[in-house]
Amino acid sequence: MDNFNFYSPTEFIFGKETENSCGEYVKKHGGSRVLIHYGSGSAERSGLLDRVKASLEKSGIYYVVLGGVKPNPRDTLIYEGIELCRRENVDFILSVGGGSCIDSSKGIALGVPYDGDFWDFYGTGKPVEKALPIGTILTIAAAGSEGSGASVVTKEEGMLKRDVGSDLLRPRFSILNPELTQTLPAYQTACGATDIMAHVFERYFTNTNEVEVTDRLCEALLLTMIKETPRVIKNPDNYEARANIMWAGTVAHNDIVGVGRSQDWNSHGIEHELSGLYDCAHGAGLAVIMPAWMEFVYKHNIMRFAQMAVRIWSCEMNFENPEETALRGIACFRKFLHGIGMPINFAELGAREEDIPVLVEKFGLGDGKTGGFVALSSEDVAEIYRIAANAAL
Repeated sequence: MDNFNFYSPTEFIFGKETENSCGEYVKKHGGSRVLIHYGSGSAERSGLLDRVKASLEKSGIYYVVLGGVKPNPRDTLIYEGIELCRRENVDFILSVGGGSCIDSSKGIALGVPYDGDFWDFYGTGKPVEKALPIGTILTIAAAGSEGSGASVVTKEEGMLKRDVGSDLLRPRFSILNPELTQTLPAYQTACGATDIMAHVFERYFTNTNEVEVTDRLCEALLLTMIKETPRVIKNPDNYEARANIMWAGTVAHNDIVGVGRSQDWNSHGIEHELSGLYDCAHGAGLAVIMPAWMEFVYKHNIMRFAQMAVRIWSCEMNFENPEETALRGIACFRKFLHGIGMPINFAELGAREEDIPVLVEKFGLGDGKTGGFVALSSEDVAEIYRIAANAAL
C-alpha cells in the first residue's frame, strides 16, 4: 500500500425530506447570500425548488436563482453564474440537481474570486487557491460530485470536456434524499449506476500491490450495484434500493476506496471525448468504453482481471487458463450493462467509427502517452475506440 493523505470534510445529511432543512445547513456553513443553481424544469415541477426556497427564507437567507444546467455542463452558463454571483455579492452556492449541476456550481465557485478566466483551471493542473463554499441537494446518484473535489465541464466552443480537482471544491454539506431519485427514467438511473461502477473500476485496476482493504471495499460497492440496479429499474419506487445506490455513488468517488493505490482514469478520459463530440450521457459512453478498455489492457495483469471475474461476477476460476476467467469477467460486465439498458457499441450509442481520428485528436496525446494502469499512446486509444465501435455480446 502506498502512503496517502485522505481529506473528506463534507457533512452528509441522508434520508427522507432532508432537503427541507437546507437553510439551516447553509447558515451553519457560513452562507448568507446564496445562488441556487439547478438544472431542468423538473426541480420546479416537482416542488423541490419551492421547498428549497422556503427553507432558505425560514433561515433568513437571501437567494438568487440560476437554472438551465445541461448534461455535460457548459462553460457559457458558468460565465453567466460568475457574473450573477459577483453582481449579487453571493457568498455560498447551493446546487440542486445531479453531477452536472454540481460540477457547474464548482466552476462558478472557483471563478467568482478569480481575476482571470475560470477555464484556466480545467485540464491544466493549475491549482485552485480560492473558491466560494458549496452545498448540494442531490437528485441523481451517479457522478459522486457531492462528495468529491472534482469537476468536469464542457467548453462550448469545440465541445471539449476537461476537468479540475481541488479539496477547495469539496462541498461543505450534501443532502442526500433517495426519494428525489424515484422519478428518474430507467435510462438515467442506469447511466448513473454505470458511472458509479466505473468510478470504482478506475480505482480497482491498480499497479499497487497488497491493497486488500480497498480491494474489498471496491468489490462490496460493485456487488451492491449489481444487486440494486436491476431492482430499481424494475421498481423505481424501491426506496431501500435507491438508498443503497445513492450512498454507493458517494462512497465510490470521495476516494475512500482509492487511497493508498495507483488509479487509472483512462476510461473516463477516453469517454469524455465521446460525450463531448456527441453530447451523449456520460454513463452511456462509459458503458461502451470501459469493457473495451478492459479487453485492451487485461493482459497487463491477467490475475487482477481474473480476481474481478471470481469475486465480483462469481465466475469459476480456471487455474489452468486464468486468461479464460479474465475474459469471462469482462463479458459478464458487458452483459450486465446491456441488461440494464445501456449501449455496448458505437451504433447503439449514436457514435460513428469514422470519427475515431477526430476523437483521438481531441484526446490530445499527440506523440506522448497517458499514465494509469497501462500507459496509452494515441494508437492505443484509437484501438480502444475500435473495440468499442464493434463490441457485441
